[in-house]
Amino acid sequence: MVAVLLICFQTLPVEGQVFQPVRPTSKSVPEYKVRIKNTYPHDTGAFTEGLLFRDGFLYESTGINGRSGIRKVELQTGRVVQKHDLPECHFGEGLADWGDSLVQLTWRSGKGFVYDFVSFELKSEFSYTGEGWGITSDGKNLIMSDGTNRLKFLDPTTFQPERTIAVHSAGRAIHYLNELEYINGEIFSNVWMTDSIVIISPRTGEVTGWVDLSDLRKQFPKDTKAEELNGIAWDREKKRLFVTGKNWPMLFEVELTKGD
Repeated sequence: MVAVLLICFQTLPVEGQVFQPVRPTSKSVPEYKVRIKNTYPHDTGAFTEGLLFRDGFLYESTGINGRSGIRKVELQTGRVVQKHDLPECHFGEGLADWGDSLVQLTWRSGKGFVYDFVSFELKSEFSYTGEGWGITSDGKNLIMSDGTNRLKFLDPTTFQPERTIAVHSAGRAIHYLNELEYINGEIFSNVWMTDSIVIISPRTGEVTGWVDLSDLRKQFPKDTKAEELNGIAWDREKKRLFVTGKNWPMLFEVELTKGD
């Protein structure tokens, strides 16, 4: 009998300098800033890849091989009250809730995990082609990003794509769609390597708004080593919008305001 040892190797993404993208111009697409309503502590060791809010707690997926996992976090204190670690060979990515489950993607393993929402016990696994970046739900489908300008709408039982939309603005494709959140009938998506969010029509893929959150960095303590914005969570009951980023020292409750 020959034992076969399978080892996963992944290369970390190159995290470049955070920048604001050149936006395809269109007078019909509004641009927003944000107003800070509240600030909360956030673990600077958390390389945030997925974020959601439910039942009074934040649920967060973290990346980096050997540091990836899911966690339940107190909003007011930032304290991790429950966690589940991924094997070192997996780089954690997006996180969504579906019924009594949490669904987590991985970056280049081609594998997703389904956990019990309460216990974090692993219930099942599923496979997909390409990379896994962000995931959210519109109540009918799971919606997945893979780093391109395309979003896949997955059957929540089989995890097979049912349809795909191409995200665009002013006739140009918008790439690097990352962490996702479904809010009031639209998809909010972080754009990798930026502190921007695009608001997307789930029907057409058209960008209906740009949100610039770069001013949030002014709140950081000096010498903070924070990567780009990546984490959007929506409190459906109280209509609160939370954002944070990779290795950020803070999580912000914000509201959108019209840009200059």
